[in-house]
Amino acid sequence: MELKRCPWCEKDDLYRRYHDLEWGKPVRDDQKLFEFLTLESFQAGLSWYTILSKRDDFRRAFDQFDYAKIAKYEQVKVEELMQDAGIVRNRLKILATINNAKCFMEIQKKHGSFSSYIWAFVGGTPIINTPKSVSEVPARTELSDALSLDLKKNGFKFMGSTVVYAHMQATGMVCDHLISCPSKAS
Repeated sequence: MELKRCPWCEKDDLYRRYHDLEWGKPVRDDQKLFEFLTLESFQAGLSWYTILSKRDDFRRAFDQFDYAKIAKYEQVKVEELMQDAGIVRNRLKILATINNAKCFMEIQKKHGSFSSYIWAFVGGTPIINTPKSVSEVPARTELSDALSLDLKKNGFKFMGSTVVYAHMQATGMVCDHLISCPSKAS
């Protein structure tokens, strides 16, 4: 079988680098998990490429995704973010990010780390799927439904099942690289 990347990433080098170096690779670092949660929540209703192309601006605007700082943001910071053309200027998503930072830290208190909490949903081990085509990759699953529901129960916003499944894929909780993709084996 000829090995070729998952076709969704062939738009440009930014997408290829993300695909080759990050997507589907297990992330257990809380800071990085919060970054992906934030980016995925901003992606709701938009393309991932739009968010990925603004990632450096999001990092700058949101203090390198330092959730302890974000949890303390006040109205002045919200207004500053609403004026930042480098990010998606959606007030509800900005407010959700502040809210989610607080919820994130509550989960850390309850579970020792956010990583411990979220990875428990897959038994600590990535789920390796074997799709042959992009059409076989789901947008959500029963597991993302359950995790989404639990996140919402813990106060998180903009964490629907599709957003959560994208987060699970991005952070390697689920590997949905096509079987023909060289990243499947790495």
